[in-house]
Amino acid sequence: MPGRSVFFFGLLIASANAQILIKGEGGLVRIHNTDLAVFEAGETRKDLPCVVSPEKPFLGFDLRFHGGYDVSLPLREIAGNENLLTILFRVYPEGRPESPNYFVQRIRVPTIEEEAKGDAVLQGSFDVGEGKYHIDWLMRDRAERVCSFSWDTEASLPTRDKQIAVGINPGLIEPTHGEQFHEDPPVERSTGDALLNVKILVNFAPQKVTAAAMRPLDTAALVSMLRSLNREPRIGHYSIVAFNMQDQRVFFRQDSADRIDFKALGESLNSVSLGTVDLKHLAVKNSETQFLAELLSKELPASGKRPDAVIFAGPKALLSSNVPEEDLKRVGDLEYPLFYMNYVLNPQAQPWRDAIGNAVKFFKGTEYTISRPRDLWYAVTEMVSRIVKSRNGKQVASVSSK
Repeated sequence: MPGRSVFFFGLLIASANAQILIKGEGGLVRIHNTDLAVFEAGETRKDLPCVVSPEKPFLGFDLRFHGGYDVSLPLREIAGNENLLTILFRVYPEGRPESPNYFVQRIRVPTIEEEAKGDAVLQGSFDVGEGKYHIDWLMRDRAERVCSFSWDTEASLPTRDKQIAVGINPGLIEPTHGEQFHEDPPVERSTGDALLNVKILVNFAPQKVTAAAMRPLDTAALVSMLRSLNREPRIGHYSIVAFNMQDQRVFFRQDSADRIDFKALGESLNSVSLGTVDLKHLAVKNSETQFLAELLSKELPASGKRPDAVIFAGPKALLSSNVPEEDLKRVGDLEYPLFYMNYVLNPQAQPWRDAIGNAVKFFKGTEYTISRPRDLWYAVTEMVSRIVKSRNGKQVASVSSK
């Protein structure tokens, strides 16, 4: 609103994303009669003045639809000694009011001065599969004042994206994962043909080179790339090398495992210090280029035990110079396909090829620009098909040569 300040509570925002799905015994959920009466009335209430702004479900890089809302309320309404805000909402598929999912969150409000001005802003989210849904929402404070609101929403894929396998089935409602590095459930791998063995090198870095930290959006996109590969039933062996180009070091390594250890990866990522440069790197001209050259030399095996494919992933690595061609030649000929999933939200603003992309082109690899969820789905689908084709071609050639 013009002339009014909006104040984001660190405590409130952190808590407001922690929706808890209420589960009852035998499927029966116990809700206070007064809250249930508010839901059944379906009326908008402003005993506790607040404004609810629904968000249409959008498909994230994790290939799940994320719905949600923003809530603003005047600070003067929650001023004084500590308060407690309780948010309760239910979501059910259109035409199925008998099958709601209930979510609750409790937000402790710190002491606020009586003359405080502006608004407090809260946020919440939930995940749904494709379909239409109805949401009944309420918030009450310790004085039992209530703010309530209801809305309808729809999660749908554009016609051209109907082939995308969404990560949650139509009509299902689930809480949004608050932890980005949670473990994936077990994957039922393909039987028959031998499972693929891939090596993934991921550059955990922000979109902006000068950024002092990675935005949650950027981290989520990179983790989603890994999850898409981790959930691919035709892949059975993963080697992971996580590095940061700015920090010029590999901070996580996992060799030939049957799944990606996301928890360990997340813990290791906390050790990365963005925005700082080691003094020893400053003394070396083009130290980032040298780091990349050494990484390629070490991680792209040209002989011995080789993977079925090597996949790079990450934002553009815009270095002062590319890896010299003589350094790339020393790596040798790669007898497996090389891919690069280049995460860039605005490709038009950065149309040029980066240092990793230049190296991938030298080895006749394939680069995919990942700026939308559909890009990720199509890239993974095509990569796996090409890896299978490459491996099968080698097996045929090997048999024919005997």
